[in-house]
Order: sequence, then C-alpha cells, then structure tokens
Amino acid sequence: MHLDSSDFAAIWLTLQLATLTTLLLLLIGTPIAWWLSRTRSRWKGPIGAVVALPLVLPPTVLGFYLLVAMGPQGPVGQLTQALGLGVLPFTFAGLVVGSVIYSLPFVVQPLQNAFESIGARPLEAAATLRASPRDCFFTVVLPLARPGFITAAILGFAHTVGEFGVVLMIGGNIEGRTRVVSVQIYDHVEALEYAQAHWLAGGMVVFSFVVLLLLYTRRRAAPLW
Repeated sequence: MHLDSSDFAAIWLTLQLATLTTLLLLLIGTPIAWWLSRTRSRWKGPIGAVVALPLVLPPTVLGFYLLVAMGPQGPVGQLTQALGLGVLPFTFAGLVVGSVIYSLPFVVQPLQNAFESIGARPLEAAATLRASPRDCFFTVVLPLARPGFITAAILGFAHTVGEFGVVLMIGGNIEGRTRVVSVQIYDHVEALEYAQAHWLAGGMVVFSFVVLLLLYTRRRAAPLW
C-alpha cells in the first residue's frame, strides 16, 4: 500500500465534506426545486439560471468571488465576524459553504424534474380527500419523488468528492483541515510522487465509474430526469 497518513486524512476529510454537503443540499435544494417546479412567476427563469450557474462557470471564478465575499472585507465575512464566527476562508466551514453553492444544480435539477414528472393529478386527488398542502407534500410528493432524491443525493455527493478549483481557492491546502483528495493528488504530482498519485487517482476513477453505473442502471430501470 502506497498511501500514508496524510492521504488517509485527505480521504476522511473528503468523505466528511461530501456527506455534510449532501445533507445540506437536500435540505436547501428541496424547497428550491419544489418552487421551480410549481411556480409560474416571472422570476422562475432568473432564479433557475442562478441555481444552474455553477454548471457553466469556471470553478476558479466561482471560488474567487466566494473568497472575496467571505473574506474580511466581503459582505459575508463582515457578517460572520459580527456574529463572532470569524472568517470562513481556509476553514472546513468555508469548504462546506463553497461546496453547497458549487454542487447546488446537481441536486436541484434532478429534484425539479422528479417533482414535475409527478403532475397535478395526484395532488388534486389528495386535495379532494381534504389533505392539506403540507400533507400532500409529505405523503404524496416525497414518496413519488424518491428516485429523484436518490439521484440528487448520489450526484451531489459525487460532485463534491471530485471538486478541485473551488475548494483550493476557498480552503487552500491545510493538512487535516482543508486538504481534500483532489488537492492531495495535485500535491503528489507536484512532488513527482506518482505512485501515491496513482493510488488516489485510481480510486477516484473507480468511484466515478461506480456512481455513473448506479445512475445509468437506475435510469434504465425507471427514467428519472
């Protein structure tokens, strides 16, 4: 085995980051996706575009502006300092914030498609039985949209694991605190430590293949989006 303690620390930190980010994305992305799937507001297009922006924006650009916003002179940084939280760049909390923003469309879009595929008829049927909107959502929408939630969780987790530009800009390269697997691979390559880089990079390839295999298998069994 060619992995050392710093490699295992990076793997553990990456798993923690991806797990927490995925949970937050599901909590934040569900109401956004539900609103986008149901609204006829003129704001649907602009808000949908903002949510999808990380899909086309270079990660370094997004990371740079997040770094500025969360820095000591930025609006978010001034707020966190006023609350006694300090600044978020180069901390694990900063990585979480950046990861949530960067991976948001990978959770919102599958959920939005799942909600839209339900249609109005099940909700109308529940309403005729005097179910409240809240009851309709939790007893009708969520069970029917379960495949979409599974897809969103897998995509959100996998995309967070594979981040590089955003996490490097926001978190830097602090061992045990902000150094994730993608940054650790970069460090090994810079140091010409190709054996260690192969082990980590190969693990990422296998992980990515398994994720795609699960997604394509589920889509063939029951199309989601």
